[in-house]
Amino acid sequence: MEFTKRFLRAKNPCADGFRWFVRNVEDGSGYQAALDTLVSAGRVEDARWLLAQFGPTNEVLSVDSLGAEAIVFAGSVEVRGNIDVDTVIQAGRSIRAGGGLRAGRAIVVGEDIRVAGSIYSGGSLEAGGGIRADWGIEVQEALVCGGDMRAAWDVICHGKLSLTGNAFVGQDLIVHGLVECGKGLNAGGAIVGADSIRAGQGMLARGAIRSGMHLEAGWGLKAGESIHAKGSIKSGESVSAGGEIRAGAGYGVYAGLNVQLDSWESSAQVRAQKKPEGLMSGCWAGPSVV
Repeated sequence: MEFTKRFLRAKNPCADGFRWFVRNVEDGSGYQAALDTLVSAGRVEDARWLLAQFGPTNEVLSVDSLGAEAIVFAGSVEVRGNIDVDTVIQAGRSIRAGGGLRAGRAIVVGEDIRVAGSIYSGGSLEAGGGIRADWGIEVQEALVCGGDMRAAWDVICHGKLSLTGNAFVGQDLIVHGLVECGKGLNAGGAIVGADSIRAGQGMLARGAIRSGMHLEAGWGLKAGESIHAKGSIKSGESVSAGGEIRAGAGYGVYAGLNVQLDSWESSAQVRAQKKPEGLMSGCWAGPSVV
């Protein structure tokens, strides 16, 4: 793809950006060359805008290690070692790393991210596909994942977590904002949210499940320890906890919301150390066998 002034003008760029482009990028320059020129000049947001307008390519950047102030690449980034970027790394397609991935401000990927180490973003993390880290994931702002998210260690998100697929977390899942999961949440440790936690399918934790507001699962809720919420607890099927089940003051516990009444004994069981206060629906089945 070659860029000309007429080609760019058709995308209605801002006046300042267009003037800079005309003065500094030759007509007929390649797509990636234009992105590199913008990034080198410190116009990273203009490069990101350009990528958003013209989309990804099949080009592959393959290197042993990668360190830079910022990177905007239209294709896939494949690094045999670590990726360490001071501000933003954005790839039109995927990112692969044989080590860790770190960015000071944002990680944005059109498709999948897979790294053999940890992922850290000092700002946001956004992937159009899945995210996989063989170690842990920590994000200081929002985390958006368009597929499944897998991490062998902790996942810590200091903003909102939006997940289209499933989450498979080897240790604790800790989120300081709202959690919205299209499928299931599965953690080898605890699942903790400072706001509401919603899963379209089931929620399973070997440790505790704690929500700062409402707790909702389209399928079942199961914790090796306690299940606590400061709002309501709602489950489409059964709810089971090794400790207690406790909703917030004035709120109830609802099991079997997606199960017919005549199936409650098998598919809408509520199990815990003691019967929860405010149990509004479901079949109390005694202490948990978790």
